[in-house]
Amino acid sequence: MKTQKVEQLIIATVGFFWCFLMWFSTAAFSPSIAAHYHLSIKALGLLASSAIWMAPIGRIVAGWASDRFGAPRTFAAVLAVCGLVSVASAYTTDYTLLFAERIIVAVAGVSFVVGIQHVAQWFEDHEIGTAEGLYAGTGNVGAGAGALVLPRIFGTDYHAAFLWLGAIAVLLAAWYLVRGRAAKTAARREVARCRSNVRGTVFVWSRYIAIALMLAYAMSFGLEIAMNAWLPGYFSRGFHAAILALGFTSVAGLQIAAGTFAAVQSFTASLLRPFAGFMSDLFQRRGWTPLPFIAKSLPYAPRLHWLGIALILITLGTAGLAAAGLSGSLHLSVAVLVALGVFISFGTGGTFALVPLLFPDRPGTAAGFIGGVSTAAGIIYPLFFAGGPNIHTGYFTVAVYMFLPFVLFYFWAARHERHPEEHGLLPISLAAENA
Repeated sequence: MKTQKVEQLIIATVGFFWCFLMWFSTAAFSPSIAAHYHLSIKALGLLASSAIWMAPIGRIVAGWASDRFGAPRTFAAVLAVCGLVSVASAYTTDYTLLFAERIIVAVAGVSFVVGIQHVAQWFEDHEIGTAEGLYAGTGNVGAGAGALVLPRIFGTDYHAAFLWLGAIAVLLAAWYLVRGRAAKTAARREVARCRSNVRGTVFVWSRYIAIALMLAYAMSFGLEIAMNAWLPGYFSRGFHAAILALGFTSVAGLQIAAGTFAAVQSFTASLLRPFAGFMSDLFQRRGWTPLPFIAKSLPYAPRLHWLGIALILITLGTAGLAAAGLSGSLHLSVAVLVALGVFISFGTGGTFALVPLLFPDRPGTAAGFIGGVSTAAGIIYPLFFAGGPNIHTGYFTVAVYMFLPFVLFYFWAARHERHPEEHGLLPISLAAENA
């Protein structure tokens, strides 16, 4: 059984890694796409945000589908469809059609919640933080790998990159379908399937703690994917002179340099996510509850405190990135970006160390809501980043006017000492958990 659950974790992780590689492959080539089609900075911001357009509703549907039909079938369908459209986009020369096809390829991002459901069906409560962290963190590396490696392999030939990424995705879809297993036991699989109904969905969506976790994930993963899409363009435009001074003078060179700096955030946020899940497990084992106002007696209270700490650090790190950019120092901006990536990993790992414990009978539905609606923030953030008086100040605006209210709401929702999942917008009788 141990060997089988490790195999399922590997299958989910590899599938998610490739989906992430496809998801942000457009961003990796944004400088060359922008140069080829003569895009303005506003159009570049729109292209960056478009990568996330399908994620909110797509993740909700994918989470429900993984409960209803099982993760292997759902994940294989995502890989196959996105892979085929990626292949088609490799032969497209019209920008409008390319834009539309890359939006469809971006559906690959919904795979996250499918894998979360898959892993939750195989691992126990005491190891869930580390297991989900390993899955999500290793998979998330795909975005950083794309920004760092794809321009070096393919140069400015994004058509070839899209072709190879899509073809391999189709092969992975077949592997997932053949070797994937939906759950450790048939009974566990059946519970998730039976609870994937309208009342179960309403129950999850109307709980204060689910909304708070959704906002926490908007602060962490929502910011991470916004940065994945935005940072190559940000560095190429915001630090153009500094990059030229480093010797990167061609479009291809500028793309490589900007992609390398952009990958810093993604790699730290991704590679440290398993550590963040481990820290959630460690807080739980040691019983650490250092923050005021958050519940201290709940069985999973230490995990709530770990996530609260992460959200505070993310807010400070985002504001710090604005200050670093305004200083004009490329080196300082990259250093702050490293720290922010670490803090983001704390938030992403901390959130999904809690979700399967709060909603054990509906891991897919809960992951779809929390991991899906939160990604809408990834659409909004690049528009703020591109819409400020200069390219650096948008970070501070997001930190103050979005993140601070999110943190306060999380503290308020996590204060309940008895079953916070019972408190919500609708009375428990109207959104009964056992319906």
